[in-house]
Amino acid sequence: MKNRIDELFQSKAAQGRKALITFAVAGDPSLDMTHRLILAMERAGADLVELGVPYSDPIAEGPVIQAANLRALKNDVRLETLFHMVEKLRAETQIPLVFLLYFNCILQYGIDAFFRRCAQAGMDGVIVPDLPFEESEELSPAAKKYGVRLIRLVAPTSKERLAMIAEKAEGFLYCVSSLGVTGIRRDFETDFGQYFKAIDSVKRTPTALGFGISTAEQVRMLRNYADAIIVASAIVKQMAQAKSEQDAVLQVSQFVRELRAALDE
Repeated sequence: MKNRIDELFQSKAAQGRKALITFAVAGDPSLDMTHRLILAMERAGADLVELGVPYSDPIAEGPVIQAANLRALKNDVRLETLFHMVEKLRAETQIPLVFLLYFNCILQYGIDAFFRRCAQAGMDGVIVPDLPFEESEELSPAAKKYGVRLIRLVAPTSKERLAMIAEKAEGFLYCVSSLGVTGIRRDFETDFGQYFKAIDSVKRTPTALGFGISTAEQVRMLRNYADAIIVASAIVKQMAQAKSEQDAVLQVSQFVRELRAALDE
């Protein structure tokens, strides 16, 4: 079954280019703003957008994205309203879209119903950061049934489980840059050479490196390790600090252009 994520990485590989993955918390500060932001990030050079589904206890997230989750929850953002937003987006863009959400959100919606609705609305993949790999088979059959890619995560500590996770990877393998929660980092303690030597020996899908990457300089430093770079918290922080929604779009667009340029140099 065709999927926009697969097509994106096939296209990038043919061009010899890397993919830029950006992030927004859906509904922060409004769903209309999220809609506008996705289109603006695509115009600025983003290749794929992760949409964070607001959740009251986002355990994988640092303070920046936690605060954005709380702001979005005050807007009563729910999965069904997000599906409607995605359906409207699909009239304007075919950029690959991935939900980042917690397992309880899917469970409450109903596993089969959730993946069926993802396919109907035009979602391409799902990242579930609180679902251990060993338990992910609970979601995998429904995801495959509807052609939605279940994105797996690996971390520097995955070592003995790496091959097992990579074998099941779909869409792309999300390579966590360092231990801990998401957030802007000045430095990385991970030995990326060794980390990706192990990943590249077993990978079956493209790789994307994320968690803490927040500047064009860091993109330049890390771009050769993976097939894609993910930037999240730095974008959410700019949204929160902007004086107006128009300023937010302009600032984020300029930032994404800088990231794109660094990735393409």
